[in-house]
Amino acid sequence: MSRSWLDRHPRAAPLLIFFLIAAITVVSVMAIERGENAREQVRLYRQAEGLTAALSRRAATTAAYLRAGSALFETRGTVTPETFRRFSAELKLDQNFRGAEGIGWAPALRPEQVPDFERRAVEESRRVITVTPQPSVGIDLVVPIYYLQPDTPENRRAIGFDMYSQPVRREAINAALRTRQPTASGPVVLRQEESGSAPGFLIYMPVFANEPGQPLKGFIYSPFRSEEFLRAAFAGEASANQHRVELIDLGTATATLVAAIGPDARNARTASARMMIAGRPFEVRVFSAGQPMLSPLSLATLLFGMAVAVLLMVMARLLAAQVREDRQRLAWFEEQNSIRDSLTRELNHRVKNTLANVLSIIALTRRRASDLDEFADSLDGRIRALSATHDLLTRSDWGTTPIHDVIAAEVAPYARGENRVVESAGPDVELAPNDALSLGLAIHELATNAAKYGALSQAGGKVKIDWELAADNLARVKWVETGGPPVPESRSRGFGTDLLQKIIAHELRHPVELDFAPTGVRCTLVIPVREPRPFAIRAGGQNKAQTSASEPAAA
Repeated sequence: MSRSWLDRHPRAAPLLIFFLIAAITVVSVMAIERGENAREQVRLYRQAEGLTAALSRRAATTAAYLRAGSALFETRGTVTPETFRRFSAELKLDQNFRGAEGIGWAPALRPEQVPDFERRAVEESRRVITVTPQPSVGIDLVVPIYYLQPDTPENRRAIGFDMYSQPVRREAINAALRTRQPTASGPVVLRQEESGSAPGFLIYMPVFANEPGQPLKGFIYSPFRSEEFLRAAFAGEASANQHRVELIDLGTATATLVAAIGPDARNARTASARMMIAGRPFEVRVFSAGQPMLSPLSLATLLFGMAVAVLLMVMARLLAAQVREDRQRLAWFEEQNSIRDSLTRELNHRVKNTLANVLSIIALTRRRASDLDEFADSLDGRIRALSATHDLLTRSDWGTTPIHDVIAAEVAPYARGENRVVESAGPDVELAPNDALSLGLAIHELATNAAKYGALSQAGGKVKIDWELAADNLARVKWVETGGPPVPESRSRGFGTDLLQKIIAHELRHPVELDFAPTGVRCTLVIPVREPRPFAIRAGGQNKAQTSASEPAAA
């Protein structure tokens, strides 16, 4: 039976299953995360686009108001405080200028006109306005802040500041003059911030006189705090501080961060979108909110996959153990079946040998018996001799049997009584089962003959049995009778003689020396000292066992 892969690799197979399921789980988690990242990226892009659209709308609204103010002020000779207040009131700054700091007016002056402007301001606005800083040499334009609505303490701090004196503002003012369109400045700190450092920007719209030559009258403008301008794009949404959003000014040589809201997220995913605010390029960057390393779906997939991997690994180990136990049981059953077959063959072989001996004894006894009683008595004694030796072999589990025990069992019925002397002596020699049976038959025939006609038939008779090792694998047994009646010279050949010299000699594979001396019978037996053949338990030994079963070996 071929071995399964669980049986061949009981340790590696469960681990292979675990790593396979784990790899599938990891691939699935990676695919889920890739999809989640793609969805998050799309969401970020949509948010960035939405923010840029909102900021562009607010900037466009402010630019539209500035154009409207420019058109209005062009039709007026002088922009008075009352005219500017009515205009700003119509704009509803609190509702429509979210993100902007308001709307202001700055006249365009030559340096020599500054003193006259300061005197007129006292008359018109009932407040002292000082242009700062004073115009430097070589500057031919002064743009001081005159009106700024809403009229708050912070905005009042900006009144009188010459915006043309600052390079960034000056660049935007000049650009607005060239294009005659609303123009945004670069990053600046608004004047009303006083000592603050938060960047902001301004949008300028030039106002020309509605006269031939169109001399410049001034600028209507709106200041913006960059962070407030960015927050206004969320329109009150709660997500304004949940993730980071940055506003980048791209109008300079290097991109400049002008506003940022939300926590720092340097390693987070990001999306960006560009926009134009009053002719100046800006970029909005949106960062993903802080999240765990894995999304909930990925985490659930990972936990479930690892649980399945562990469960399958445990099941594979249990199955491998079960397969191993099943193979051990099958091997045990096969071994028991082989033992049973071997025992059956061994029993069959020994029964055949025993029956062959019995048949031989019956045949020879029948030929030598003169009547039925003699036949029955002789047959009974010889069968009993076989039985006695069988008892010895059974007690030794059909292993080896000492020569002394075989001789003692066979002569015991004839050595009873004071006038019968049987002496035996020799070293410890173990005989294989078949050799013990042959020796037992031989001793029985000699003892029976001695009891009827020899030394054991009268008082004073003696039988001496000696044995020795003639070689490592041969034992020599000598039977000597003395003190019995003389042995006649002429006698008929009996069954015992045929049994000893034919059957037993054949079984022992050595001739039996039988001498009928006048003083008593002498017999010498040469017996092989052989180890009993072990049972052929494995299938490989069956043919060998079958071959040896037909031989009269020591099995």
